Amino acid sequence: MNRYIQIVEVAPRDGLQNETAILAPTERADFVRRLEQAGARRIEAASFVNPRIVPQMAGAEEVMQALPREDGRSRIGLALNTRGYDRALASGVDEINLAMAVTDGFGLRNQGLAVADQIAMLEAIVARRRDDADATPRLSVTLSCVWGCPFEGEVSSDRVADIVTRVGALGVEEIALADTIGAGDPWSVTRVIEGARRAAPDARLRLHFHDTRNTGLANAHAGVEAGIDVLDASCGGIGGCPFAPGATGNIATEDLVYMLERAGFSTGYDLDALIETARWIGERIGRPAPSALSRAGRFPRA
Repeated sequence: MNRYIQIVEVAPRDGLQNETAILAPTERADFVRRLEQAGARRIEAASFVNPRIVPQMAGAEEVMQALPREDGRSRIGLALNTRGYDRALASGVDEINLAMAVTDGFGLRNQGLAVADQIAMLEAIVARRRDDADATPRLSVTLSCVWGCPFEGEVSSDRVADIVTRVGALGVEEIALADTIGAGDPWSVTRVIEGARRAAPDARLRLHFHDTRNTGLANAHAGVEAGIDVLDASCGGIGGCPFAPGATGNIATEDLVYMLERAGFSTGYDLDALIETARWIGERIGRPAPSALSRAGRFPRA
């Protein structure tokens, strides 16, 4: 088997944003470079959010300034609103990922916007991009709380499909489906993917799983079996959403790489370098990284 699975590395953003330790922009840029040396080619480098609310992400522009553009590498900036989008655009990111919630409860707490207002915001941004398409970075959209909301509970696949339809109709090329609180299971992953494909047949789907309830890798497996070729992961398994009560880490990049490459898939990552980087970031945040591979190492050992 030589099927390639692209893993989007999210540790410098989704990984660090929920940690107690606050790393300086220079340290976060160093983290990005270490991850790229380990094989990351698409990486969430910064989050353009209010630093008073998420101090771990302060200095996003400084992070990007320390990362000059390089061919074959895409540094992604996350935005929650138009102000964040404008900051990301001005900073020179290669790609802007606009996060939107599928529930009003989470949207209002996470970015101060109900779902209808988020759709209107996206429409306005897309309209702007049509006037200046050559000068703007790529745009992707992440839909949060697809498999459950901490404030509204269960989320129906019909609701998700409806929002995917509206996002896809705007011409967004990639839509990420995020299990923000780690509530999903492999069977519901398959159902949601099927509905999303029908809703936006021209969009590429990406999956973002958290391991809050120990189903992250099983959900990733279900996504790959359903034909998904793009998955998010966080080196060390660090992170989580600061606006999701009880949130714990993302699925770990090294654990996902190990699982996929043992099965014969290709990821382009250096597993030993990933493990070393996971241990390095654990030292920086003041606690061992929670990933299995950072503790147990690879098998068989080199």
